[in-house]
Amino acid sequence: MAEIQDAFTFADALGPERVLHIHQPALDLRAVLVVDNTAIGPSIGGVRMAVDVSAREAFRLARAMTLKNAAAGLPHGGGKAVILGDPAMPVERKEAMIRAFARAIAPLGDYIAGPDMGTDETCMAWVHDEIGRSVGLPRELGGIPLDEIGATGFGLAAAAAVAQDFAGLSLAGARVAVQGFGAVGYHAARCLVAEGAVLVAAADRSATLVDPAGLDVAALRALKTGGGRLADSPNGQQLRPGAIVEVDCDIWIPAARPDVVDAGNVDRLRAKLVLEGANIPITPEAEVTLHRRGVLVVPDFIANAGGVICAAVEYRGGDETMAMATIAERIDSNTRAVLAEAARTETPPRRAAVAVAERRVRTAMQFRRWR
Repeated sequence: MAEIQDAFTFADALGPERVLHIHQPALDLRAVLVVDNTAIGPSIGGVRMAVDVSAREAFRLARAMTLKNAAAGLPHGGGKAVILGDPAMPVERKEAMIRAFARAIAPLGDYIAGPDMGTDETCMAWVHDEIGRSVGLPRELGGIPLDEIGATGFGLAAAAAVAQDFAGLSLAGARVAVQGFGAVGYHAARCLVAEGAVLVAAADRSATLVDPAGLDVAALRALKTGGGRLADSPNGQQLRPGAIVEVDCDIWIPAARPDVVDAGNVDRLRAKLVLEGANIPITPEAEVTLHRRGVLVVPDFIANAGGVICAAVEYRGGDETMAMATIAERIDSNTRAVLAEAARTETPPRRAAVAVAERRVRTAMQFRRWR
């Protein structure tokens, strides 16, 4: 009943169009797929696997993808899938679960799966093998491995390059803190450090690692890809994972789970610029609080659109060079337009971004027969 209630809670004039609940006891497979809106085109959205995902999260993320794809000018609607499970489970069990999930969503031809937290290019290869409909594939299958090339993190750095002028800072020498040092967080840090920024803090589930003089991004990446945790690093001061919110910095990047900043901790956040690398990482109320404090927040579906832009290019047969050029151009123009409008109207950037994206979706809905 709670999941059904969620559907009514999040339903509005834009969607969702379809909600699919999947339960296969033999595999202990429990999943939810939300196709939010396909007025502009078939939906693209990641498949997220975690031990604490929920239907509510799927609804919110699917809408974020509708707005993200529309804001980026992509011919796609938004959707999202969540699978309840530990992504670190034995690979044989994970493959069986992902393949069963793929077969369950096969009839929904207006949803194109992509990688997300807890899934990767290999998972998308399994989905493609089952139903022939996924993006973020390995190179060997003609795909553009967006996590490997750092599409989302690259896009965050492109957004930062625009936002620095609006936030009154310079990337050269800017102190960066990253919450969630996975594919998105690492590549964002790598790209920003290449522009002269300094990574002063990074966090994962094990610890927050702090060094005002700068952390070695490559060393942390090697540690993580080798199966280690930030708590295993011999460098920097170690604090509790949640302490990343309190680190004094210029640029703060949430690149993990939803709602990591809310009314309970927003007053401890000390930064001039927030680049939302994760989807819905800050509650709406907390974003308003930051705006009133003069902290510039570049919304998730503007700043982190690099991954889905890359996926859309791949879906149409483009290559990596085309994908990176498209990411740079679209995120630059979208970030500039949204921040300029927010400054002109003295409103939070999200309000300006939502207005632009919803206008595109509603216009597209007028041209198509709404199912």
